[in-house]
Amino acid sequence: MSAPKTVAPDTVVSLEIVMHDAQGRLIHSSEDPMSYLHGGYGGVFEGIERAIEGKPVGETVRLQLEPDEAFGDYDADLVRVEPSNRYGEGLEVGMEIEDTFDDEEEPRIYVVTDLAEDKVVLDGNHPLAGIALRFTCKVLALRKATDEELERGCVEAEEAD
Repeated sequence: MSAPKTVAPDTVVSLEIVMHDAQGRLIHSSEDPMSYLHGGYGGVFEGIERAIEGKPVGETVRLQLEPDEAFGDYDADLVRVEPSNRYGEGLEVGMEIEDTFDDEEEPRIYVVTDLAEDKVVLDGNHPLAGIALRFTCKVLALRKATDEELERGCVEAEEAD
């Protein structure tokens, strides 16, 4: 079976991804290729999928995703001030805490952003929420997905590393 010639649904795509903020500051540069199952399986942002659809190996695509297309808008309601004794000793700025508040059904990860006296400030937003992101994506390799990958909706574990 021959490899697909362009990015299409149900193909495994290996990408080199570089991500900057809208001011051009580097946020992430992949050391290893990222492989995902193309075609709406949730392996990458929909905007990236749309941009590389139909592209051959070797093609580089540049695009900007607005916050609502990436990690979401910043939600001030996800910032909480809580009694620090709720979390015990050893709290530090930058720590991640899993907790549930109000009527949340699922626990959320909060980052400790500030400590003052007996209070802790927790932020439940993704660190990149509210930020427009610029991506440079180079298609490195393509192959047809296996039946197992299609059934699971993701790339085989050893390839996803």
